[in-house]
Amino acid sequence: MLEIVRVPVLADNYAWLVHDDQSGETVAVDPGEAAPVIAAAEARGWRIAQVWTTHWHGDHTGGNEAMKAYGATVTGPAAEAAKIPTLDTAVGESDVVRLGGHSATVMTVPGHTAGHIAFHFADDAAIFTGDTLFAMGCGRLFEGTPADMFANMQRYAALPDDTRVYCGHEYTQSNGRYALVAEPDNAAIAARMVEVDALRTRGEPTIPTTIGLERATNPFLRAMSAEELGERRQAKDSFRG
Repeated sequence: MLEIVRVPVLADNYAWLVHDDQSGETVAVDPGEAAPVIAAAEARGWRIAQVWTTHWHGDHTGGNEAMKAYGATVTGPAAEAAKIPTLDTAVGESDVVRLGGHSATVMTVPGHTAGHIAFHFADDAAIFTGDTLFAMGCGRLFEGTPADMFANMQRYAALPDDTRVYCGHEYTQSNGRYALVAEPDNAAIAARMVEVDALRTRGEPTIPTTIGLERATNPFLRAMSAEELGERRQAKDSFRG
């Protein structure tokens, strides 16, 4: 089975360690800095052999060079190879990457960046979404359009409800405050925010989430059109709640 460990890095990022018990192999997903990720692995007796990168932004690739010096190989989006000089293996839509006996399918999910990808372990009901799908939110559209992100949300919404979502940031509380404004009559959002506020008061994480929970409470996943998503994204960009 897969063991997945959250590693806080930088200000509000999460890197992820994914470990296959049977083979003993370990992957680091989006190590924004290397030292805490390596320390978390070594504390468990694991050695990181691979890095999987969802997109080129420095808070997701900042640790790649040190991870390569540590002995790991780096896999990431072919469409962003020019922006990720540490890349060893370039992948795109429908390619398969492997961790021991487990396989993840690459999904191309542009919008936050032009070549952003996600890694979906269908058999293990887990997906690493980087900065596309957040808990109650979605990534800013730095290099894409509302239509791009709407297409991504439709793909995510089609996954099974129990799929665990491992994203790149602890943004849930601020996303939820906007969600309450976007859908003021959504009782599921209000109930979730009681739980989120309690977790954050205790200094506890809110990630991972699930596709089912996002389908009920995420105003971007719930948008009915690209136009509605775009309006919500623009409103969230200037939201100060």
